[in-house]
Amino acid sequence: MRKRPAIIAYDISKNKTRRQVHRTLQAWRIEGQKSVAECLLSTPEAEELCLQLVELMNLHTDRLALVWLDTGRTVTRWGKGLRQKPKGVSLH
Repeated sequence: MRKRPAIIAYDISKNKTRRQVHRTLQAWRIEGQKSVAECLLSTPEAEELCLQLVELMNLHTDRLALVWLDTGRTVTRWGKGLRQKPKGVSLH
């Protein structure tokens, strides 16, 4: 099954629920920074993961987004995790 790069972002109002969502992502071996995680998922894996996360959430106060990245385009990153400075960008 083909896996594609995706971003999972969440905004959870309660600390306990936020920790549960974070633990669920870790169980899938998905790491990220704060409430955004970059991962490789097949479509069935993404569906299952979202079902697990939505079960933990309050859909009236919390938000979850899974966005598939376009594999034909380069992902540009800035900040602490960057290995080298992008051309033409000052990081002060």
